[in-house]
Amino acid sequence: MKKALLLLSGGQDSTTCLYWAKEKFNYIKAIGFNYGQKHIKELDYARDICRSEKIDFTIIQLNNILSNSALLDYNADININHPSNEKLPNSFVPGRNLILLSIASTIALNNDIENIIIGVCETDYSGYPDCRKKFIDSIEKSIRLAYDKKIKIHTPLMKLNKAQTWKLAKKLGCINIIINKTMSDYNGSIKKNEWGFGKLDNPASKLRKEGYFKAKSKNWI
Repeated sequence: MKKALLLLSGGQDSTTCLYWAKEKFNYIKAIGFNYGQKHIKELDYARDICRSEKIDFTIIQLNNILSNSALLDYNADININHPSNEKLPNSFVPGRNLILLSIASTIALNNDIENIIIGVCETDYSGYPDCRKKFIDSIEKSIRLAYDKKIKIHTPLMKLNKAQTWKLAKKLGCINIIINKTMSDYNGSIKKNEWGFGKLDNPASKLRKEGYFKAKSKNWI
């Protein structure tokens, strides 16, 4: 049986990956993380989707482990550069994917799962270093060395821009779920729009909206 462990936040990208995974694997286990994010409501969406798709979903608590990001600090400006690296936006969460993938690899190993799926994308506006293919390849190698066993990390969105991610959602038949049942807004806004929930006061919602209308203009959705 082909089994996969999915990192599911409840946002657009990871939810699109869920429906991609349904076409590739016989069994999917999903995990989400509570790391103090302001948009923690996304985990409610993840739970609801997994319940409707009959997928086992577990939320892992990472309280007080991650910090130094506007995604965690209600007083920080999300639209400025990161204080620790001015080349990155303030939404960057140092160590997030490094820690999440390390935990995921342990869960995968202990459940006899040889595939991990994560919705990272290096063509995204943010340029997060822990979303780049170079990092994913590196940690995949480190995981293999740590366990003396190969666990493949799948990144179906790695080379896609946001418009192409919308196109993929349409192809997978989940576009209505993406619009109505996912959360990308960094502040957790539930303001409803044609492209989903969010306000245009943060980069994530701006990117989601721009990608939607670009895909629509190309008749992809």
